[in-house]
Amino acid sequence: MTLSISKERFSEIVSKFESLKPILVVGDVGIDKYTSGVVSRISPEAPVPLLDVQKEWLKLGLSANISDNLKSLNIKSTLCGVVGDDQNANIFENLLEENEISTWGIVRCEERPTVFKERVVTDTQQICRIDYESKKPINDEVQSRLVSRITDLSEGHDSLILEDYAKGTLTKEVIEKLVVQYKDSDKLIAVDPSRTTPPEFYKGVNLLKPNRNEAEIMVKALGYYNITDVDEMAAILVKDLELEKLVITLGAEGMALVDTKLDNTVRYIPTVANEVYDVSGAGDTSISLLISALQTGATLEEAAWVSNCGAGVVVGKMGTATVNQEELLDYFDIISKKMHNK
Repeated sequence: MTLSISKERFSEIVSKFESLKPILVVGDVGIDKYTSGVVSRISPEAPVPLLDVQKEWLKLGLSANISDNLKSLNIKSTLCGVVGDDQNANIFENLLEENEISTWGIVRCEERPTVFKERVVTDTQQICRIDYESKKPINDEVQSRLVSRITDLSEGHDSLILEDYAKGTLTKEVIEKLVVQYKDSDKLIAVDPSRTTPPEFYKGVNLLKPNRNEAEIMVKALGYYNITDVDEMAAILVKDLELEKLVITLGAEGMALVDTKLDNTVRYIPTVANEVYDVSGAGDTSISLLISALQTGATLEEAAWVSNCGAGVVVGKMGTATVNQEELLDYFDIISKKMHNK
C-alpha cells in the first residue's frame, strides 16, 4: 500500500474544516435506537436468544447521521428531510437540538411515520433489527414544501449532499429540481445512492458515490448486463449519468476514483481499515468527509484518502458512529507509520 498524500497535506485539509461554508444535507431522516445486553441462555418460549438488557440509547439516523458526522468534525451543516407528525418526530427534533443541529429544514407529514430503527445487540454481534417506516414516496404537497424549504435555506451553502435510503423523500421530481438549482449556481451536488432508486434519477449530479454492489445494480438497470469489472462500470456510469466525479467504494479493496476534470482514468486507493467492528454508518462518514475535503480545495484523490481514514475509524466502533478531527489525524498517523515500517 502506498500513501499518495503527505501528513502535512492531510493536516492542512482537515485544518480548513472550521472555515467551510455550511453543507446542505437532504434525504431520508430518522432515529436509530440501540438495545444492548448479554445473552446467557435461550428463551424457554422459542429457540431464540434471550437478551438481558443492560443499556439503551438513541442516535440520529439515516441522513441525520451525516449532519452528526459533520458536527463532530466542526463543520456546519443544514439538514432537510421529512418526518411523521408523531411522537418520534418530537424525539427526533429533540435529538437534533441536543446535537446543536437546526430543525428548520425538517418537514412534517401526517401520512407517514418517522423512520425508527431499533438494533438489538450484544458486545460481539447484532441479534436483530426492527424497522418502523414507510417507503411510499412523499406526496406532491409535502414535496413542494420540502423543495421550498431547501431553496430558502440554500443561500450561503456551496455544496449539497443527497443521501438516498429509498424511504420516499428523494423522489425523481425533488432530485431533478435540486440538480437544476445547484448546477445553475455552480455549486457541488453529491449523491450517496440507493440500490433501488432508478439511476437515471441521479443524472447530472457532480459526484456519485455508490459501493460496488450498488454500482453493479445501477449498470444493469442502465441496460448493461453481466458487467462487474470496476473500470467498465465506472466508464458506463460517468457517460450515461453525465457525472463529473465518481467514487466507487470497494470494501476491503479500497476505492475506485474518476475525475473527468483530469481525465477518464480510473484510479485506485487501498482500504486503511485496521479492524471492522460495525459497518453501520460508514458510508455516511465517507461522503461527509469526501465532500468536506473537496470543499477545502483538495483533489478527489486527496479527499478520498481523508474519507477512507474516517471510514476506517468508524467501522471500529459500535453502531452509527462519528469521527472527530483528532481521531482522523491520529488514524492517519498510525497508518502512515505502518506503511513506512513495511
